[in-house]
Amino acid sequence: MPQQKDIVKIAIQMPGPILNLYNWTRWNLPGPDNYALQYADGVQTYITESNRLDIKNGCILRLTKAPGRCAEDLFKGIQSSDSGVRCDSLKELASVSTDVTFAQEFISRDGHLLLVKIVEESHESSVIMTHTLTAFMELMDHGIVSWENLSTIFIKRIASFVNGKSSDASIQQVSLDILETHLQVANQLIQTKAMALLMALLQTAGNADREEMFEFLNKKNLRQYIHKNIIHSSGSVQDEMAHYLYVLQSVTLNHLEPRMRTPLDSYNQEQRDILHRLRQAAFETEPENSLSHERRRSLCAKEFKKLGFSNNSNPGQDLVRTPPGLLALDTMFYFATRYPDAYNRFVLENSSREDKHECPFARSSIQLTLILCEILKIGEPPSETGSSYHPIFFSQDRLLEELFCVCIQLLNKTWKEMRATQEDFDKVMQVVREQITRTLSSKPTSLEFFKNKVNALNYSEILKLRQTERLHQEETLAPPVLELKERNHVQKDKQQKTTR
Repeated sequence: MPQQKDIVKIAIQMPGPILNLYNWTRWNLPGPDNYALQYADGVQTYITESNRLDIKNGCILRLTKAPGRCAEDLFKGIQSSDSGVRCDSLKELASVSTDVTFAQEFISRDGHLLLVKIVEESHESSVIMTHTLTAFMELMDHGIVSWENLSTIFIKRIASFVNGKSSDASIQQVSLDILETHLQVANQLIQTKAMALLMALLQTAGNADREEMFEFLNKKNLRQYIHKNIIHSSGSVQDEMAHYLYVLQSVTLNHLEPRMRTPLDSYNQEQRDILHRLRQAAFETEPENSLSHERRRSLCAKEFKKLGFSNNSNPGQDLVRTPPGLLALDTMFYFATRYPDAYNRFVLENSSREDKHECPFARSSIQLTLILCEILKIGEPPSETGSSYHPIFFSQDRLLEELFCVCIQLLNKTWKEMRATQEDFDKVMQVVREQITRTLSSKPTSLEFFKNKVNALNYSEILKLRQTERLHQEETLAPPVLELKERNHVQKDKQQKTTR
């Protein structure tokens, strides 16, 4: 006896307001090939032979045009001489293109090429262009056709939509989506073209537009994508791509330049509050409101001195020098709030040392921030030929601040290894700079890797490396020096013979 098939109860929404309940069976319709069923709720996917068994009991389906018929109607509609018909057709196309069955039908008619033509000619209104681009994105998302076949004209047109002052915001958004999608193509040539466009846009955009682009790229996790799928997946990064990665790193880090160039304003209440929050986070003080004005000032000055400020009565003066300006305040505050235990350990440890052996947190932080700005070339415009980027930049949000947090603790460690006093401050900073530059030159791919490597490169290792390099330099210089001495000896012999 044949096994009885399960019967699924579904609601079918026919054209019109009435909702009817039918058994899953056949019914007679004129020209049945022109009709199909779609889910009525959520993603309105077509029901096909491959997914019909997924229908659940109680689902609401809608009787609608078959994918082929719908694709044909919309293909004709977007070529209509009536702009209203074109607009409505493209709007519907943007909606139904999410369905892969429809997308296959529409692409089989070269409908995607029709959309490319609309974009290349760029004669349509902003509304029509937005629907066109959205439909194009949805069609391409199915991976039926390759992004690699797009023309240079199309890509340049997309770039112009992103960068154009007159472009509608919705056009800019979907255009950025298209450029971002190009980066996700496995072909590095296509990735490189997309990066070239993005970098050109970032470099030519005004400050406000650049901020919007960075905000968009952050939402799209561009940095993480590059780290995973370009730096790590491609085996080796080609020279042109390396240049664009360097440019992206440079343009992004240069966002910090205004803070680096701005001195602390002693009359700015917010900046003064941050200074006092640094102090309060480091020391358990008695309630200051209960103290007299003079007692409070005396206590604050004493604690700012322990914190390592040179001008303890007016610590803001230490941050007037630019660079690093307010950026040093930012890095100190980031460390204190992001890693409060490490911050307190640094300050309290040095507060308990003999005066001459204290490692001054504030003074060290200000100088370290300046060193990091110089190493990362913050404030320098990207070179047209530069290609030296730091893989760690693409693995880490807020790279400067996170590097600072690692390196300020390294500085304290190095200070102790050198048994330094206040007179040795510049020597310590020179060693720390060397520790950072040597470690970064090894191209660490993560903050953790950087941290482990830079801490392993202690003071004694630096001395060994310096000695080795000095000996190597002397060996390299030895042959030319000997040759010069030999020439001088021969010359003297000739002169003596001539004299005789």
